[in-house]
Amino acid sequence: MTADNPFRFRFRVRYSECDAQSVVFNARYADYVDIAVNEYIRALFGDYQNLLDEDLDIQVVSLTMNYRAPARFDDVLEARIKAGRIGNTSFTVHLEFYRYGDEALVAEADITYVLIQPSKMAKTPVPNTIREKLEVGAPGVLISHAGE
Repeated sequence: MTADNPFRFRFRVRYSECDAQSVVFNARYADYVDIAVNEYIRALFGDYQNLLDEDLDIQVVSLTMNYRAPARFDDVLEARIKAGRIGNTSFTVHLEFYRYGDEALVAEADITYVLIQPSKMAKTPVPNTIREKLEVGAPGVLISHAGE
């Protein structure tokens, strides 16, 4: 995947996601990461059930966030997503959140997942088929829930 053509997911900031300072409450970004990565996983693998049908699932082991600029009620944010490090049993996804319209970088996140086998509740190596899909990513794919 090229850096200038990442998977993109757009969504609108809702009133209930803002705090007393009238900006998105910091803890909401974990929700944003989860929603955006779920759309990314769907773009890569189809329905999430496809992973479960192979006795595979992912669990979060690390989430780091860096905040760059405020986002406010009714802003449209665009998450741009690409794979980071792909290890033996884990992989990292890098996200950048931009305010749609003015391209201001609002936040960055890195989330690391471990691949597990649910039937054993134990981590398992990343199969080559999944590794290859993560390496390629979903360049040029845009999913929007923002109604822009």
